[in-house]
Amino acid sequence: MGRIWAIGDLHLSFGVPNKSMDLFGPNWESHAEAVAVQWKATIHPEDLVLIPGDISWAMRLEDALVDLRWIDALPGTKVMIKGNHDYWWPSLKKLTQVIPSSIHVIQNNVFSWKGVSIGGTRLWDTPEYSFQQWIDFQENPKQKTSSEEEDIIQEELSQKIFDRELERLQLSLQAIPKEAKVKIAMTHYPPIGADLKPSRASQILERFGIQVCVFGHLHNIKSNVSLFGEKNGIRYILTSCDYLRFQPIAVL
Repeated sequence: MGRIWAIGDLHLSFGVPNKSMDLFGPNWESHAEAVAVQWKATIHPEDLVLIPGDISWAMRLEDALVDLRWIDALPGTKVMIKGNHDYWWPSLKKLTQVIPSSIHVIQNNVFSWKGVSIGGTRLWDTPEYSFQQWIDFQENPKQKTSSEEEDIIQEELSQKIFDRELERLQLSLQAIPKEAKVKIAMTHYPPIGADLKPSRASQILERFGIQVCVFGHLHNIKSNVSLFGEKNGIRYILTSCDYLRFQPIAVL
């Protein structure tokens, strides 16, 4: 049948070499090569790989295609969703016209594979939970500082975006066939806090009978910290590639 794996936040930059992840510290140096080595050692052509967002640093689709072709050359069927840094991601129609053959995308729809159905959406920041205590913050030399007024405006905007993303999550999960043997959700942002207290997103996942949810977005997790787990029949799996030490994690 093949196995299901996941690895997110690849942050590839083959099409835009000036945006290498190396500036975030030695842990990220040559990270794409590390991913490729472990991917090829782990994943077989008959397997499925879930990639929950932040795929490429490119701003334009033509530059991102360099990264997508790199992913396409690796073993397995791949399915991905958009992350908050995937600015290159165009309309679903335009993307499906040019995307390499082994890659599939979820955008207000569902992908089914060998009795497994996968839905999801990006999500966004929410005040329901925070991960600050588990993260070793590293300054981004390219990050711009914002004023208090800008922070307030951004917070209000984030709430609107999150509400819209919850609607998209429901639309996608509604499309999962009832006969699906396994129901998986992919989100880019975590849908629940590290303590697994109920959230608006987790309640939606439970309502649609999701068994596994994979996500990423979080980086620089403190060493020897294990986050998430199982709650109300759903396994929550963090798949940011640096958290996984650049090795795909088995989902099923």
